[in-house]
This record gives sequence, C-alpha cells and structure tokens, in this order.
Amino acid sequence: MTALPPHLETAVHRARDAQANAYAPYSRFRVGAVLECADGTLVPGCNVENASYPAGLCAERGALAAAVSAGHRTFVRVVIVTDADTATPPCGMCRQALVEFNPALEVVSMAADERLAIWSLRDLLPSPFTPASLTND
Repeated sequence: MTALPPHLETAVHRARDAQANAYAPYSRFRVGAVLECADGTLVPGCNVENASYPAGLCAERGALAAAVSAGHRTFVRVVIVTDADTATPPCGMCRQALVEFNPALEVVSMAADERLAIWSLRDLLPSPFTPASLTND
C-alpha cells in the first residue's frame, strides 16, 4: 500500500471495511465511504443497491445518514474507496446532500491502485442549491 498521510490512514482502512459490506449485486460497483466529523469521529457507509434502482443508497449518503442519526452535523472530510481504475468523486446527488453541511468539505477518493485524488466539494459542485437558495431576499 502507498504510504498515506497519517490523517487519512485510519479513514481509508475504515472505508475499505465498509466497502466489504456493500450490497451491489446489480452494478458490482462496491463503494465504501467514511465521513470525518469535526470532533474526529469516523462514520462509515457503503452503497446498498435495490432492484428498484432509485431506491438504492450511495455510500456517501449512507455515511451522512448514520452521522446525522448519531448527532453529528459538522464534517471536515469524506473518504471514498472503490475498485475503479481511477479515483471516483461522489455522484451529483451525494454532492448535493453533502453541501448542505459543508460546502468546503474535503473529498478524498482512492482508486484500486491506491492513487488518491483530493478535491474540495466547492470545486465539484460550484453552484449548489443551499438553504440560502430558499430565501426570497
């Protein structure tokens, strides 16, 4: 394994553990994610597919739901792992869900060959629909 920065090592390992639990019988695209909370808590999630495709859940939103359910609301980073040849950013729906909590969230993705890509959520979703979009001012 490539030497990871220390602040990412545990998160990547936890994301790989979550990926092992992914339920992806249709796409066979298993994803694990870890949402890092401001207090350092790491909350894992994995993708859960469904025969009715829209009912499936991405790993990132699974981690987000688990974190919010546990009382967390402030996040600094999401770490995503897949078996893809290139690092995979979150889908559009996950980007939108995550921007609600931190538009500047750090997004880290690891490809199968252990290469990392790091983005800011702001760069991945430059014109988000946020709570401010709901005001009439």
